[in-house]
Amino acid sequence: MPPDSGSSPARSSKVIFFFALIIGLLLGVLCVGSMGWLMLSRDSGRTLLSHIWSAVTGRALSIDVSQPTVVDRIQRLQRLETVVYTMDKLVTGAKENPIFPDFLAGDRLLMMVHGEVVAGIDFSNLKPGDVRVDGRQIRLHLPASQVFSTRLDSAKTRVYSRQTGLLASTDPNLETQVRQEAERQLQEAALSDGILKNAQQNATSTISTLLQGLGFEKIDFD
Repeated sequence: MPPDSGSSPARSSKVIFFFALIIGLLLGVLCVGSMGWLMLSRDSGRTLLSHIWSAVTGRALSIDVSQPTVVDRIQRLQRLETVVYTMDKLVTGAKENPIFPDFLAGDRLLMMVHGEVVAGIDFSNLKPGDVRVDGRQIRLHLPASQVFSTRLDSAKTRVYSRQTGLLASTDPNLETQVRQEAERQLQEAALSDGILKNAQQNATSTISTLLQGLGFEKIDFD
């Protein structure tokens, strides 16, 4: 039986369409791959240029930890107040006559006082020889702590009671003298409670934080 001449052109068209489809798919894959490689190359190039530009124009961190600089930074703290000691206290003052009893010639005052004692370290006394720097290590000899001030809070301090004898006049200096005695007792109590030791410890902690910020890794005190 002779072959069907009508079916050959149709079969040929299908084969051509099939090959065209395969070629189109291959071209599409190549095109997408080329674009991806181009974008990757472009991004890599930008990254490389960015690193080169940063290396040329970048700024490196530099911290001066030389001994004169450290001394200057600590001295700028000047009077570092590290402890405030507060206290409420009843203080008595009296003027007595050696002959007459108090109800006739005496003058007695009872005062409720509120005051505070401030202590710390005066770093203006720090000398260059008190600071020894060795690379990232430093050793310091801090000045001794001291009491900076002892003062009464006038808003919270008041005369609790006042008794004056029948034959005596009120002494205008008695309240001032009682205030002075109250300040003395307040400072004495603060010293007894270890205010200077606490001030030294707090100052050591503050200086350690400062020096760590300057880049020191080992800090010793003597």
